[in-house]
Amino acid sequence: MNLKRVGNQTMVFANPPVILASYSVVGPKEGQGPLGQSFHTVWEDGLHGEKSWEVAESKMLQAAMQGAIDQISFPKEQIDFMLAGDLLNQIISANYAARQLALPFIGIYGACSTMALGMALGSMLIDGGFARNVLVGASSHHDTAERQYRLPTEQGAQRAMSSQWTVTGAGSVLLGQFGQGPRITSATIGRVIDYAIKDVNNMGAAMAPAVADTILNHFLDMQLKPADYNLIASGDLGRIGLGLACELLKQSGMDIGTSFTDCGVMIYDESQDVHSGASGCGCSAVVFAGDIMQRIKAGELKKVMLVGSGALHSPTSALQGESIPGIGHAVVIEG
Repeated sequence: MNLKRVGNQTMVFANPPVILASYSVVGPKEGQGPLGQSFHTVWEDGLHGEKSWEVAESKMLQAAMQGAIDQISFPKEQIDFMLAGDLLNQIISANYAARQLALPFIGIYGACSTMALGMALGSMLIDGGFARNVLVGASSHHDTAERQYRLPTEQGAQRAMSSQWTVTGAGSVLLGQFGQGPRITSATIGRVIDYAIKDVNNMGAAMAPAVADTILNHFLDMQLKPADYNLIASGDLGRIGLGLACELLKQSGMDIGTSFTDCGVMIYDESQDVHSGASGCGCSAVVFAGDIMQRIKAGELKKVMLVGSGALHSPTSALQGESIPGIGHAVVIEG
């Protein structure tokens, strides 16, 4: 099935917001992976002294967002809005982090596309003149996600080979109207695409069509080609989803080239037994706030597209036999 163009989905910012700072906090498994040295803080365990994994995830998101503020000693009173989300019901990790940070709060849910969606919305607020500075963040936690979406970890249930490992991590960026740093120059808001995938152990297949659709329409809108970008990174398709997205783009007449990869493939080594790769709101959040931002600042990457990918289902919809709709939101960052 070929993807179709539906009209202009991309906005080019007249006054591109600056990424003033970024910060990432991860768990021990992420710290042991190939990107371990790029993360700002690595926890020794998933609880970090808290009474539950859910409380720990909220504290992790709070630490990441406060870390972005502290990184450049930014006056907190000059932050106009906090945009954040996570995977848990009623985005409790973000809600409780916002309670502690006491900033004007806009909670968002885009499943694992939340970080890219937050960066796009924050850029709109700044470019549109509605804000000067916006703090954006997203988080996930392996054990909170397992408890909500799958089976209690205590059961030790066998995982399907197509499944992905939810990242324990939180990432944040501080966007500003003025200042020094990489700029978010455009954003492409995706459509909800559903190819009738019902296997909750194969999120990559469910999200791949939406990511491919967003990438295709971005290049059609901008009249550019993949070779114009140093890196195109999807959020968390994993190995299966990445391969499917490449095939869909090929069928639609686009040669995506060698610059296309996935944060869910980058963050873990194959020896870490994560099967198809990584997933979760925190996946693209920590890879971008850590590794990708460092490479942009070092001049290694000049132009990057981050395509957040999200599976828009719930435990209830899955039990009711509903298919899994996907979404992909893209932001372009230029050093």
